[in-house]
Amino acid sequence: MTTSPTYSSAGGSTFPERLNPFVHKLRPSATLAINEKSALLTRQGRKVYKLGFGQSPFPAPAPVVAALQSNAPQKDYLPVKGLAELRGAVADYYRRRYNLPATAEDILIGPGSKELMFQAQFAYAADLVLPSPSWVSYEPQAQLLGRRVDWLPTEERDGWRLKPEALEEFCGKEPQRPRLLILNYPNNPTGLTLRVTELEGLARVARKYRLLVLADEIYGELDHAGQHCSIAHFYPEGTIISGGLSKWCGAGGWRLGTFYFPPGLRWLLEAMACIASETYSTATAPVQYAAVRAFQMGAEIGAYLGQARRILRALGGLVSRRLQTLGINVHEPEGGFYLFPDFTPHAAKLNDRGVTSSLELCERMLAETGVALLSGAEFGRPATELTCRLAYVDFDGSRCLAAAEALPNEEVLGEEFLREYSGDVLIALDLIGEWLQK
Repeated sequence: MTTSPTYSSAGGSTFPERLNPFVHKLRPSATLAINEKSALLTRQGRKVYKLGFGQSPFPAPAPVVAALQSNAPQKDYLPVKGLAELRGAVADYYRRRYNLPATAEDILIGPGSKELMFQAQFAYAADLVLPSPSWVSYEPQAQLLGRRVDWLPTEERDGWRLKPEALEEFCGKEPQRPRLLILNYPNNPTGLTLRVTELEGLARVARKYRLLVLADEIYGELDHAGQHCSIAHFYPEGTIISGGLSKWCGAGGWRLGTFYFPPGLRWLLEAMACIASETYSTATAPVQYAAVRAFQMGAEIGAYLGQARRILRALGGLVSRRLQTLGINVHEPEGGFYLFPDFTPHAAKLNDRGVTSSLELCERMLAETGVALLSGAEFGRPATELTCRLAYVDFDGSRCLAAAEALPNEEVLGEEFLREYSGDVLIALDLIGEWLQK
């Protein structure tokens, strides 16, 4: 006689919890969590101004979409390191755009730069060094691996930029420790970028202490002046460049990331490829074929990028000036689509209302105005510092691009245009101002 197996009731489990201790304290990514929370509130009938999640508002360029459509039948596994044609196209992009001596053998393709960053931390045994503030997922990835994380201070008056002197002082205390320094510019969350003199200074320190530098340049093509410069020019032997399609190509959901390695780090590329072969195997085939067209660029994609920069430059400038008139400390952005406002000038008034941390600030703002922001504490800032990240992306990018293309390129996009084509972002600012005056 056989007996039927029994199962626990829904919501319960008889299986013991045996989580990896490094996973036990992990929370969902803050950026993805705010996106899902905003979507939930919208489904519940709330009007939400989605300034918390950093997703490009623009559609993927038409030639790249056409390439994806035509390659939809591609179904075979591709090489672990990536499609040979794509690796060549990415290398050619770095030679053409940034005058770097890249070859196809220097390129690794993965399912998003986020995954490649994790693989790099997994493969390279070193402490992680981060400027504060930095993107939300760098530290949790290191924590999953049980790695030490050191945060280096920056100041609002310096544009939240890591100074070479601060890096020198830190490295000099334990000069022999192996370290991985992640530099992200144009920066998420500040919207600012590193100047050439600062890149040169940081490169000198990195070379002196043999730091491995991971240059997260995913927003490089969205430098508002179109003049992004890589630290790889000044520290070529020790710099990996991270890129992909998510930001400049408006294709975050396609999950296509790229790493460029100098020849002297080929051993690390090979190690990461071995890890990839045992984990994700390969990035999805149709997207890799489409990405070849993306990295070939050309006149149509160049024009698309020019209009995207034009819109983001105008909107970011207007939003930052509007915040400044509200008495909020913020810098005018230089790239990407973020601002990092500091509400400290309103601290006393906010304290009277029970707001004493950036998390409380964002929670109250969302509950009482519908404006979604992301707490500065998620980016490595002190919990009691009243900073937050504002992503000025809640608008119809297709409609805005079409309207901008109809105007002369030399014409500055003014407030009337921005009210018409990115109105929810500016309405959100009005709501923030009203909330502060309560």
